[in-house]
Amino acid sequence: MSETSAEDVMATAAVAAAGWRMAGVAGAAIGVIAAGAAAGVAVERLTVGRGMRKRARLALDASGPYGSLRGQPGRAVADDGTELYYEVDETEPDSATSRASAPAGSGSRRRRLFGRKDPAAVTVVFSHGYCLGQDSWHFQRAALRGLVRTVHWDQRSHGRSERGRAQAEGVPVGIDQLGRDLKAVIDAAAPEGPLVLVGHSMGGMTMMALADRYPELIRDRVAAVAFVGTSSGKLGEVNFGLPVAGVNAVRRVLPGVLKALGSQAELVERGRRATADLFAGLIKRYSFGSRDVDPAVARFAERLIESTPIDVVAEFYPAFTEHDKSGALPAFSSLPVLILAGDKDLVTPSSHSEAIADQLPDAELVIVPDAGHLVMLEHPETVTDRLADLLVRIGAVPAEAG
Repeated sequence: MSETSAEDVMATAAVAAAGWRMAGVAGAAIGVIAAGAAAGVAVERLTVGRGMRKRARLALDASGPYGSLRGQPGRAVADDGTELYYEVDETEPDSATSRASAPAGSGSRRRRLFGRKDPAAVTVVFSHGYCLGQDSWHFQRAALRGLVRTVHWDQRSHGRSERGRAQAEGVPVGIDQLGRDLKAVIDAAAPEGPLVLVGHSMGGMTMMALADRYPELIRDRVAAVAFVGTSSGKLGEVNFGLPVAGVNAVRRVLPGVLKALGSQAELVERGRRATADLFAGLIKRYSFGSRDVDPAVARFAERLIESTPIDVVAEFYPAFTEHDKSGALPAFSSLPVLILAGDKDLVTPSSHSEAIADQLPDAELVIVPDAGHLVMLEHPETVTDRLADLLVRIGAVPAEAG
C-alpha cells in the first residue's frame, strides 16, 4: 500500500470514528442511507476492479463534454460583498439561420422546438441547486444556446462564485440571502427587459425568496417561471426513503455532525476521496430514479457534487429545514408557471411540487416517470421540451409557422 493510500485509509477511519463519537445513533441512521448504495457497489466489485473503475472515471472526466459550455463571464456583487459569478449566452441570429437550413437529423428537432430565428427580447435566468453549479443545466443550455438570451450563475460558495463573505464571519446562510443574491445577478446581467426564471431545488427556493423580497420585480418584469424538483417548505418532514427511526435520528443530529465535520474539512475531503465508490453509489441513489443512467452523466453529477466542500455543505444544510416560502407563491399566480418533478425524487419529493401546484392552480404540473432529483440530467429531453413549450407560450421562442 502506498503512503498516500495509507493516509487516505487512515483519514477515512478517523472520519468514521469521529462520526460515531459525534453522532452516536446517527451513525447507524446514516448507515441506513448508505446501505442501498453500498449493496450496488459491492455487486460491481465482483466484476470490475478498483483500478479499472478509477481509469474509467479519469477517461470520462477527460473526454466527457458535460459542463464544457461557457458564455460571456461576469460578476455581480451581493449585499455582503460576495462576488457571484455568472455567464451570459447571447442570441445568435446567424447561428439560428444555419440551423434552419441544416439537413434533417442535424437540427430538425431543434427547429420543431424553437421555430423562427428571431426570439423576443427575453432573458432566461437559470438558478441551480444545493451542491451543484450552473453546469447542472448543461443539456438545457445546449438546446437554448443562441436561440434565446440566457444567464447561468453559481450560487454563493458554489462553482466559480466566491465563498460567502458573511458566512466566513460566522453569519448563517439562509434562503432569503440567496434571493437577494439572485436580485444582484439580475441587476448585473439583465437589468432591463422581461425575464423567465428557472430554478432547480435550492434554485427554485431562491426564486421564491426573490418574490418574497421583491414582489414588484416579479410583477413588472417576470414573464414566466419554471420550478424543477423544488419545495416551498416542510423539508424537515422528508424521509429520504428511510425508515421512521432512521430518519428521526438523522434529523436530530445531522446538523451538528455536519458542522463538526465542516470544521475538519481537509480530513473529511481525504476521506471522501478514499471512499469514492460508496460516495458514487450514494449520489446515484439520491440523484437518479432510473437504472439505465448514462455512466458519463452519472459521473458528471459526481463531479458537480464532489466540487462542493464539506464546510459549504454544512453551512447550507440548516437553511432547508427553516425554509418556508409558501406565502410568496401568490406572486406568481398571474404568470405562466411550469412545475416539474421526478416521481422518484427522494430529496424534494414530487408531493412538494404538487403542494406548489395547489397554490398555483393554473400552473402546468409535470411529474416525470422514472426520474430522481436531477431530472434535468436524467431526462433532459423531457425537461427541455417543457421549457420550450413555456417559452413558446410567452413568445420568447415563437412556434414554427404552420
